[in-house]
Amino acid sequence: MELESGSSNGQSRLKFYKSTLILAYQSFGVVYGDFSTSPIYVYTSTFSGRLRLHEDDDEILGVLSLVFWTLTLIPLCKYIVFVLGADDNGEGGTFALYSLLCRCAKLGLLRPSHATDDDISSQDSRLLIKETRTSSLLKEFFDKHHSSRVVLLLIVILGTSMVIADGILTPSMSVLSAVNGIKTKAGGLHENYAILITCLILVGLFALQHIGTHRVGFLFTPIILVWLLSISGVGIYNIIHWNPRVVSALSPYYVYKLFKLTGKDGWTSLGGIVLCITGAEAMFADLGHFSQLSIRIAFTTIIYPSLILAYMGEAAYLSKHKEDLQRSFYRAIPEVVFWPVFIIATLATVVASQAVISATFSIISQCRALNCFPRVKIIHTSNQVHGQIYIPEVNWMLMFFCLLVVIGFRDTDMIANAYGLTVIIVMFVTTCLMFLVIVMVWKRNLLAAFIFVTVFGSLELLYLSSCLAKVAKGGWIPLIFSLVVSSVMYIWHYGTLQKQSFESHNKTSLDMLLSLGPNVGINRVRGIGLIYTNVLSGIPPMFSHFVTNFPAFHQVLIFVTFQFLTTPRVSVNQRFIVRRIGPPEFRIYRCIIRLGYKDARKDSHAFETDLIETVRVFLQRESDDGDARDSVSQMPVNQHESNRLRDDASTRYENGSGAGPETRCKRVRFCGVGSSKELEDLENARESGLAYMMGNTCVLARETSSFVKKFVINIVYGFLRRNCRSPSTALGIPHTSLIEVGMAYRV
Repeated sequence: MELESGSSNGQSRLKFYKSTLILAYQSFGVVYGDFSTSPIYVYTSTFSGRLRLHEDDDEILGVLSLVFWTLTLIPLCKYIVFVLGADDNGEGGTFALYSLLCRCAKLGLLRPSHATDDDISSQDSRLLIKETRTSSLLKEFFDKHHSSRVVLLLIVILGTSMVIADGILTPSMSVLSAVNGIKTKAGGLHENYAILITCLILVGLFALQHIGTHRVGFLFTPIILVWLLSISGVGIYNIIHWNPRVVSALSPYYVYKLFKLTGKDGWTSLGGIVLCITGAEAMFADLGHFSQLSIRIAFTTIIYPSLILAYMGEAAYLSKHKEDLQRSFYRAIPEVVFWPVFIIATLATVVASQAVISATFSIISQCRALNCFPRVKIIHTSNQVHGQIYIPEVNWMLMFFCLLVVIGFRDTDMIANAYGLTVIIVMFVTTCLMFLVIVMVWKRNLLAAFIFVTVFGSLELLYLSSCLAKVAKGGWIPLIFSLVVSSVMYIWHYGTLQKQSFESHNKTSLDMLLSLGPNVGINRVRGIGLIYTNVLSGIPPMFSHFVTNFPAFHQVLIFVTFQFLTTPRVSVNQRFIVRRIGPPEFRIYRCIIRLGYKDARKDSHAFETDLIETVRVFLQRESDDGDARDSVSQMPVNQHESNRLRDDASTRYENGSGAGPETRCKRVRFCGVGSSKELEDLENARESGLAYMMGNTCVLARETSSFVKKFVINIVYGFLRRNCRSPSTALGIPHTSLIEVGMAYRV
């Protein structure tokens, strides 16, 4: 037995190591594309300003030392050691950190104000950690000052908008820098040809997005690995051939010497140095597709040493060829391998651009799920990998802005200034959020959080100050773009909250609605009516408005509410909550579908099948249990996934005035007397057909509202609602079965 147990453990360990290595291999093409292509433009951007006046060996070695310690402190120490551990159920990125704070520390505005997600939150082991005095004081502060939560949300939206801006600047900067390498061998080539080639590559890249990353990405990892092998090999050659002394630049003394010799010019050059860590945030943002261990293995064994060798080799070449400061990367490539390396460099920049575009799609999908972005069309391009999505509207907008940046600026120096500012802002936002995570989620003492922020935050602030000094030289691009995107996101979120608040305050009870029956002559028609609403209890104003004007509704009514939680995914056995509204003879039910911000919605046919089957199984159980109000039952675990979903669903009885007692998942407790007649009515109604009902609302500010609120709600939010996808289209509801109820909301 012990031998068998040891053999089984050995096999499981072998399987774990194998899967981890496979994930590490795959991460090169998805996570590290942008990170690996940074050597193309770092030295060129660093020496593009006044630093070009300082061409002595000490200045070149000082820049190399800065690059080395920046790569060591931020990607290696900050992200690999600390930030990767702050995952949200395996997901990473700015939005995931905020989601973690919303759920574990209850700091956010996005947390649903309903208790149906308590069972999910309670599963997080972080909640079981004992509160510290510091975490309690911080929670008190956020509870007392509502404006602090608004500020926190705005900071997260700023970071998110900068990530979206990165989706514009990364393709522009990477591809244009790679294509400019042609000028190394064809000095007389007109600049317009390089711009034209760059635009053609970008158009082709965005045009291929609709076929999915899984189809165009099979070459990604080999390309990046060949690229890393090329630049590290060239770096070793240059170190040995030109100046082995560059190894001494690993000492931080050369950083001190650089600033002593260059003064303010050295400080302004930090905007170019920061480009060596572009893509570091992707290690955390793409965590959901890999694992912490696989990303750490890939970075520490291949990425980090390859990049250090590449930067050292380029510095060795520059120390002997100071006249090539503006073309240093391609000039440092030996003649015999120039064209192969140039081709690989161009392909690698396409891979880097593809990874950032995919990450932009992913974060917009998260924002849309939590009502922080207008409704857009999301297409899942892979049946195997859920995270691979395509958003047509966003794709073409990114392409338009990329072409605009390339054609409008035509200069990698100005794009680099914008790029560096974007990168460092995202990293600084992550550092700020990590302070709250360390204190309020990990429950560490204040000193640990303070040391983290002091070490990494002060370094990032130094870079940020240098980048902000170049706002007039291209740095304004991400600021303007993020201002527009942040405004759109916050206004959409604010308008949606106002709309939901109106519906919540103007809902009616079932008793009040049915009391109108004898007066207005309400009739029940055949079929099932699915009423889509944001109200979690009571009757939504839209349905009351409909019945008042058209006194009839279907013989079976199901109020359907999608509830997006601040967690990446909700397991299938916790997704459906079924309630009965009123007594059994009313045939009225409520179903709450809980989804995480990375869960995909099924198509309408599959969804309605699952929904009705969930209600059917609920009624079947009630019928089987008879009058046993508190009977508990559980289905065999080997049933189909949809059966497991229905069997594990929670059910709740809701009377006319509110919600009654409830039981949780894993086992189902039915309250109230079931009847086989209900089952029969449900089957007959299902055969008669389904109808969908939802509100077509016009949200307007009250007459007494301020001018700012009228502008935000009536003009901006109204424009966004009119020009985004309608709720029925987003949910895939067939138009032939749709009933839309028009109402005006005064918020």
